[in-house]
Parts: sequence; C-alpha cells; structure tokens
Amino acid sequence: METIIEIIPVQIAVHYQVISGLMHQLHINEHSLHDKTASWHEIETSYMRHVIKMQDECEGLCLLAYLNNIPVGFIFGYLEEEDDSRIEIHEGKELYISDGFVMEEYRRMGIYRMLNAELEQHYINKGIKRIIRFTLVNNINMRQFLDSEGYMVTRLLYEKWL
Repeated sequence: METIIEIIPVQIAVHYQVISGLMHQLHINEHSLHDKTASWHEIETSYMRHVIKMQDECEGLCLLAYLNNIPVGFIFGYLEEEDDSRIEIHEGKELYISDGFVMEEYRRMGIYRMLNAELEQHYINKGIKRIIRFTLVNNINMRQFLDSEGYMVTRLLYEKWL
C-alpha cells in the first residue's frame, strides 16, 4: 500500500479533540524528559484556550499531518506581539513555534520535517525574519533536528525549583 502524507491547515477549535489528543501525547513525551512538565489533565482546558486564542488573534497556523487519512502529527506557530522592549535587532514580526509532535510509531518518515517546512514557508511568505522556539535540553532528537534546519542556540534557560 502506498503511503500518502497530507498536511492540512486546521482551526484548532474545530479539530479540538484531535489536536488535544496529540498535545496530550506531546506532554507525556515531555514529561518523560522533564518531570516538572504538568500533566495534560491539569492544563488541557487553559492551554487549549491559549492556543485557540493565539490562532485567532496572532495569525496562528496549525498544520495537521495525515498518513493514509490518519492524523499522526501537528505543528503550531503564531506571530509574537511586537513591542519596543527587545534587546535584539528588531526587523518586524517574529514567528514563535510553540508546539509540534509526531506520534512515535510514525517518526523517522520525514513528517515533522514536512510540517516544519510548510509552517516556516507560510510565515516567510508573510515577511518574517526570525523564528523562535524552545526545546528541552535533553530532547536530543529535537536539538539535532533544529541544528540540521539552521537553528542556533542563542540563550539558555536556567531554572531553580524551590
């Protein structure tokens, strides 16, 4: 059987159950890498409300990947609010890629790379000059992906839990 990967822009509010289900899997994965990651059950309502708001108010784009008509991954980004408090050179709106995930059994097929490329191109066409994203320091696979895509580490976040 031929493998058909299709990437479709979706409204998170309309595809709530699918996106929330994938976000849940993302949070399980992140919790395995960092035990301070909140459980999805505790944050689902507020986090989903946040991403829906960012999609509606900040030119957000959510792409959903289907493999043979099965939703297997997603990526979501939105434009950061502009203000004058930045310390970097400012060249206009910036893309913040806040979430992305491909189900484990569908990894190593280029799906995340396809999602990322399509999301970036969408915003490059809108004129953005900077893309910002975070990943956990011990998420080696994502760090290798980001390195291969031309991202650079520019800041490190240090935490002290009391």
